[in-house]
Amino acid sequence: MDAILDVRHLSVHFGRRHVLQDLSFQVERGTSLAILGPNGAGKTVLFRSLVGATPFEGTVRWAAGTRIGYVPQKLDLERDIPITGLDFLSARTTLAHGAQNDIARVLALVGISSDVANQPIGVLSGGQFQRLLLAFALVGDPSVLLLDEPTAGVDEPGQEQINKLVNVLQRDHALTVLFISHELTVVNRYATNVLCLTRSAGCFGPPRTVLTPNLLREMYGTDVHYHVHDHADDR
Repeated sequence: MDAILDVRHLSVHFGRRHVLQDLSFQVERGTSLAILGPNGAGKTVLFRSLVGATPFEGTVRWAAGTRIGYVPQKLDLERDIPITGLDFLSARTTLAHGAQNDIARVLALVGISSDVANQPIGVLSGGQFQRLLLAFALVGDPSVLLLDEPTAGVDEPGQEQINKLVNVLQRDHALTVLFISHELTVVNRYATNVLCLTRSAGCFGPPRTVLTPNLLREMYGTDVHYHVHDHADDR
């Protein structure tokens, strides 16, 4: 097995509050891992630990040469500041020491036209802005994408388009994808494995094995139902 990420006994606490406790899991290269859990379970804290932005105990080991693109759930960026999508990506390219022609490449990958990219970010729709954030993460040609609720604030048709886009990018560019989601149907459809952060412990495995009624009830405190489709043609 070719693990791109190996996490051993990861724990995070803030003072006396334990957010994550003794998590261990592996992510194989080219697969997708969905992170599930109720609000406050530590999903975003886990992502921040994986990229070294939050102190933790334990071991996080990325394979040599791993390049990470990260789309946060919330971006500390005022949508009314007078910059365009191109300005936004150009700043990212400069910080990543990339070539300016990388901007055209990532815009094409996420399906944003030059006309849309030239508009101020404040006038972009929710779906367009999320695609822009995905393009931002793709600058520098990452091997791993970390997506923290990548369809938040997007209408239902737009959510499906973004989920399909990420799936196509993963398939066509041999990406490894870790994503946080509350949409169980999306998780079942696109995730190779699921990491569930429950109130008592974490669990890991394929969606159809892990997402049992009992575990979902424990995780969310209520009965949760979702519909399972076979989507072999989408992969």
